[in-house]
Amino acid sequence: MLTKASKYMMMAAMTAMTAGLSSCNSWLGEDSPGSTKLDDFFVNGTACEQTINGCYNPLMWEYNTTYYSEWFIGDVASDDALKGGQNLADMAAAYDIENFKTNANNEICLDYYRAKYQGIIRCNLALREVAKYEPDETLSQERKDCMLGEAYFLRGLYYFQLVRVFGGVPLVHDVLDSSEKWIQPRATAEQVYESIISDLVKAEEMLFIRSQYAEEDLGRATKAAAQALLCKVYLYMHDYDNAYTWGKKFVDDQYRTGRYSLVSDYISNFTTYGENGPESVFEIQYAADPTSDYGEGNGFTRGTFSTILTRPRLSSLGGNSGWGFNHPTRNLYNEFETGDPRRDFTIGMPDEADLQSIDVTYLGSPYYNKKTSYIENGTFIALDHATRSPLNYRLIRVSDVLLLYAEAALESGKNPSDAKWALEEVRKRARALTADPATMLPAFPNYRGYKDDTESLRQAIRHERRVELAMEGHRWFDLVRWGIAYEVMDKDAGSYGSTESDEARAEMANFIKGKHELLPIPSEERILNPMEQNPGY
Repeated sequence: MLTKASKYMMMAAMTAMTAGLSSCNSWLGEDSPGSTKLDDFFVNGTACEQTINGCYNPLMWEYNTTYYSEWFIGDVASDDALKGGQNLADMAAAYDIENFKTNANNEICLDYYRAKYQGIIRCNLALREVAKYEPDETLSQERKDCMLGEAYFLRGLYYFQLVRVFGGVPLVHDVLDSSEKWIQPRATAEQVYESIISDLVKAEEMLFIRSQYAEEDLGRATKAAAQALLCKVYLYMHDYDNAYTWGKKFVDDQYRTGRYSLVSDYISNFTTYGENGPESVFEIQYAADPTSDYGEGNGFTRGTFSTILTRPRLSSLGGNSGWGFNHPTRNLYNEFETGDPRRDFTIGMPDEADLQSIDVTYLGSPYYNKKTSYIENGTFIALDHATRSPLNYRLIRVSDVLLLYAEAALESGKNPSDAKWALEEVRKRARALTADPATMLPAFPNYRGYKDDTESLRQAIRHERRVELAMEGHRWFDLVRWGIAYEVMDKDAGSYGSTESDEARAEMANFIKGKHELLPIPSEERILNPMEQNPGY
């Protein structure tokens, strides 16, 4: 993954390699004109580098038959956000996810599922072919090992993204170079998690630390990213001892050594000038792409659609207005403590003039997500292309890892004082954002009602994850792994529905335990590769 100077070369090389996987018709007796064999492609270190770059590419993808950014699940399915858009019919697939009405024909599910497998198959190719390449003057052994670490990390990440949305999925560790390999059995979630852990442990051993990368390569996977993701994956497995071990490794190796830190300017985490900074553990890289057109699918743009999708539909912005998806909820707005500056850094509110527009408010919510709206110095930055922006998407931040570590320390029983320390590190930064310059006293106090017992600390950590990481696509997955999705999200029994408008509540459906924690395996995929559907679908 490359920075703005050279990131994401569009992978013509991947097309050549894909062609090389296709067998020629036997009756021809010779290769088709223009075909490229894998052995002809992997002739130098540059080819290996291009192959690894291609493994990152599907992380960027957000549009194919529909828009399918992960926040359509992580935010919109949760109590943090409403679908938004122009009206109820605007992106029906997202409406269904929001209101637990999803079926197996949902376009977001299909495109999301396929994009992750595109990434996995690219990683499989890299792991097979780069491993065979003998180091030479174009590729050192050290860089080759790191490349393989990148591929292991990315394959683990893609499978993690799949398993927490769909549960068990087919485990594919080979290059599918013949039709005989197409049908793959569905693995259990436990087997998928075992594969993820195996990949990430290998990655952690092989990857560079960030300072070993050249400036133009910042954004590639690092040892720190592998440690952070291992902590997170083990938490999803409810293996708190191992989560604590890897969280502590990140804290000791990366945070306390100063390799990574919480930046004093919180909002810079969501700007172009703050990209790949000291708080960024792993982020999806985007670049300005003014030459794009409006009809591309996967892989045909280097810019992000998230900005135009989530910018508010404000007439005052003129040509810089957006499509108004991912509306923060009243429930999220009220979760922030009085005086917490992160609320106004996260949630935008239109002025009175804009509120007169019928398109600004969606089911009673006028709020918009400022973190993906490409706002710098209080201004909506003009886009080089009407639907693209160069704003990177922060997938793992230091504050996220500290709060994961706090949770692991608490739930493992290893060291509650570590949990308090990590929680306080995050809150200390938040309080400092609004300190009175005259007194240096914070503008908002410690967590409301915080007491020195396990349950109070658990609730404080969960509260902090919600407000610190609000509208960054984490909330739904947190609710599910904590086992409280029903208690929060059910229309009648949950704590969320009663806080929203009558219009929003009218669209909600009841949450069914044992079903709605997962989305359905797409029906088109089950036709291609017959497998058992998730319960209830």
